[in-house]
Amino acid sequence: MSEVSHLAPPADRELVRMLPAEAYTADEVLAWERRHLYAGAWSCLGRVTDLLPGDGAETQRAVVVGDVSCLLAREGETIRMFANTCRHRGHELLPDGGTSTKRSVMCPYHAWTYDLAGGLKGAPGFRDLESFSFEEHGLVELPVEVWNGWVFGHALHPLGEPGVPSSFARYVGELERLLAPYAVGSLVVADRHTYEVAANWKVIAENYHECYHCPLIHPELCAVTPPDSGDNYDLPGAWIGGGMVLRDGMRSMSVDGSLAAEPLPGVNPTAVEYLHLLPNLLVSAHPDYVMTHRMLPLSPGRTWVECSWLTLPESAAAGAPGAVEFWDTTNRQDWAACESVQRGLESPHFRPGPFAPREDAVAQLVSMIGAAYRTGGLSV
Repeated sequence: MSEVSHLAPPADRELVRMLPAEAYTADEVLAWERRHLYAGAWSCLGRVTDLLPGDGAETQRAVVVGDVSCLLAREGETIRMFANTCRHRGHELLPDGGTSTKRSVMCPYHAWTYDLAGGLKGAPGFRDLESFSFEEHGLVELPVEVWNGWVFGHALHPLGEPGVPSSFARYVGELERLLAPYAVGSLVVADRHTYEVAANWKVIAENYHECYHCPLIHPELCAVTPPDSGDNYDLPGAWIGGGMVLRDGMRSMSVDGSLAAEPLPGVNPTAVEYLHLLPNLLVSAHPDYVMTHRMLPLSPGRTWVECSWLTLPESAAAGAPGAVEFWDTTNRQDWAACESVQRGLESPHFRPGPFAPREDAVAQLVSMIGAAYRTGGLSV
């Protein structure tokens, strides 16, 4: 039984309601989520071109996955992930965000040295000890996948040990098919903004999944797409989302509805997809670009959000300004709403309200997270 199972909404209630305020405001809940929903699921760590581009530069990068410090290592086309802890005395191999260009991993404490496959190659003073096994003291390897140009890590269960996570293919499920026409792995970053939002990460995700609020706070968005258009999906995988359609005469989500970049070949020219691979990657696919939001919780009431605009390589130099301006305006409208929700959640008078029929994707998200609270983690 999960220690936060009491936060889950009753499974048999006809109207799905918000989670209790504690789910959005309590330090102990976020600590549980970092361990079980971020470290204990397939978290998006960023674009491989940002982390380890494979251009002969960085071979190693330290990242934090949920609450677990990890080390990414690249050797040729192979990327591995290890626990960022030396097998001698536990010293970090690299500080968070640190990188190295070396062909080996060396602990800066006592110079234990590993190759990029995690094998122990040097341990000063241990070479002649018959009782010591180099093979038994390699780095702890963790599951990692590169998908559509993103790196995903699962930091809770080491490879080859009990409790191996669901396969990444099963985790992604039908999202693979929906995103296939966009060939996201071949796209490049045309622009990027980062934000710190004074709201819980789930508040941001819930806001993303409904346009019930759009007529009141998004006039620019409503000018290019009807807020009540499209439907949400109910398909296999640890993701939630749906599509919307552009208004007649609109060619993309941009300041004036025109294309912001070269159109992506083979995609529906009137559709926009809004897809969330849990826990932290939001993918908004347009006829001419793919926008992503990657969320990292900083505290119960503060979230770091990285917003990237991906285009065909030939469009990247121009930067897709029409899309960037449009979505920066929309993002800031959303952040203001999310921050107001967060302040309301901190009121002693807040009580979880019901989701409207048009908020079915939000209800699905809350139900999935509530189920994770009951069972100890996301399941697919």
